Amino acid sequence: MLDSKNIKIFLNYWLGPLIFAWLSWSIYRQVKHQPDLPDAWKQIRMSLQGSNAWKLMAAMGLMLVNWGIEALKWRELLLPLHRISGMQSVKAILAGVAFAVNTPNRIGEYGGRVLYLPDGKRLQAVSLTLIGSYSQLLVTLWLGTTGLWMFYLGQMGLNLPEYWQSNLLWIRLLCIMLTIISLLLMFVYLRISWWIRLLEKVPGVEKWGKALLVIDHLPVRVLLRVFGWSLLRYGIFIIQYILLLQCFEVTNSTWVAGWMVSIQFLVLAIIPTIALAELGIRGKLALELFGWVSANQLGIITATVTIWLVNLILPAVAGSILIIRVKVFGAKADRKQNK
Repeated sequence: MLDSKNIKIFLNYWLGPLIFAWLSWSIYRQVKHQPDLPDAWKQIRMSLQGSNAWKLMAAMGLMLVNWGIEALKWRELLLPLHRISGMQSVKAILAGVAFAVNTPNRIGEYGGRVLYLPDGKRLQAVSLTLIGSYSQLLVTLWLGTTGLWMFYLGQMGLNLPEYWQSNLLWIRLLCIMLTIISLLLMFVYLRISWWIRLLEKVPGVEKWGKALLVIDHLPVRVLLRVFGWSLLRYGIFIIQYILLLQCFEVTNSTWVAGWMVSIQFLVLAIIPTIALAELGIRGKLALELFGWVSANQLGIITATVTIWLVNLILPAVAGSILIIRVKVFGAKADRKQNK
């Protein structure tokens, strides 16, 4: 029989390629079956020959900025636990995206990222990754709720259908509820150490003490910087979408487009889904929202598909390629780091 050492060696050399094959096939199969992809792809190719081609290229270039910011954010969160280089952080982020697109609510992202860390640090790193995701969710809630208030107060200049007038009361109640939730979640975020200490007193949680301890030691200034990175990254998302909506001649109104996108991101954050299945939901939601400002349905769908391809599929493909050389059983964290 093979001993545990030989099994680890085998897995280190073969598990990476096997994961790559699975991820590649899964991404290819699900992308191929997206119903709106052929028409959107024709529109994308046509836009490359027009005067707005630079907007499409700029949106693609901002993808690098987007994930670069996420890599900086994650690297800063990891500082109390383990130092990694900028390139390692980028690789880990892309590996996380590769796993995320195949799992509900992108929970696989956490497992993909920690593959680039020593064995003894991975569980704690998952806790830190959750904090980074929490900060991004907070930004989405805050700006999405603000967009919903703008919609309710009529600050977008939309000509709503008659039947929507009867829904305004419900929208107002939803705005109030989301505002309260956002405030409460922000308080929890800035006082996360308090809640961790309370949680550690719950029977049965003590075995997770080591993983939670790293969060307990995060100072507020670090949490605020991480929130700032998340806010900047959100701004990149918005700019990308606005550029594509203009590129595909949906609307030239930056004000309306920006707040509509914020509402769309809010809804997507609330709906549980698998990232690869998001395109259908994104498309229907985008048609509903942007249908109030434009009759260009093909342009709306194409902008949605392009965002999906640029921000999720391309990074996922890159991440799946990088996973080929990942050692699942890496070197143990040294004693000094574990203290």
